[in-house]
Amino acid sequence: MIKLRQVELPIFTNGQSLRILHLSDLHLTPKQKNKIADLKKLSSLDPDLTIITGDFLAHQDSVPAVIDALGSLLSKPGFFVFGSNDYFAPIIKNPISYLFSTSSGGRLGRNLPWLKLQNELVKAGWLNLNQRKLITSINGITIEARGTDDAHLNRDDYEAVSGKKNPDAQLSIGVTHAPYARLLDAMAKDNLDLIIAGHTHGGQVRLPLPKFLGGSRALTTNCDLPTWRARGLSKVADQPWLHISAGVGTSPFAPFRLASPPEATLLTLVNP
Repeated sequence: MIKLRQVELPIFTNGQSLRILHLSDLHLTPKQKNKIADLKKLSSLDPDLTIITGDFLAHQDSVPAVIDALGSLLSKPGFFVFGSNDYFAPIIKNPISYLFSTSSGGRLGRNLPWLKLQNELVKAGWLNLNQRKLITSINGITIEARGTDDAHLNRDDYEAVSGKKNPDAQLSIGVTHAPYARLLDAMAKDNLDLIIAGHTHGGQVRLPLPKFLGGSRALTTNCDLPTWRARGLSKVADQPWLHISAGVGTSPFAPFRLASPPEATLLTLVNP
């Protein structure tokens, strides 16, 4: 079951609003019928924009399952970037290793059909933000969107999309899979409004502490993001808002979560 988080974000100043559905880390295989059915139900939210921050795939034959799962969301505006698991299939790893490393290491699985997935998403009208910067309009709102390829595999090149936000844009969004500090810092220097990422699985395994002790806490983010920012909306000083999705799936070789349920987030951007 996918938990729906609903968050209001005070960004606009002119009475406008925008509803963004943020999904990440589907890690979908063709046999995951329940997950596919749960994802299809999200279409009923009827967002203005869907953003998926990578790791769609977990199997060589997953592309048709992803397209089926997204359903009618594909008929409305969408942005996407890829993560490491869109390029390479998952492999067996020692889960403890995630506590001591922030990189992908040297072991990668077989190649996955990311190009086929990209073609299907673009054919549906979604915008590919892997190393791209563009301007679009949704509900009369001018949006500048920029994205990078996966930083966990060192495929990111922020310089290709860098530069201060377009003064004509009413909303400037940075999109990436893995929220490494080098990307967050660079996007902050460019004065973006909002950064959206995934990758962390919210820690995947969290210490299930009671609310009076601060609630559950992530043990790792699998990158250099501080663990307190492993999921949800946060802001540091005058930097952009950051939203991290804990994601929907897991590696098929580590199919467990503790105090970090599968989630989707409906972000409603409004006036302060």
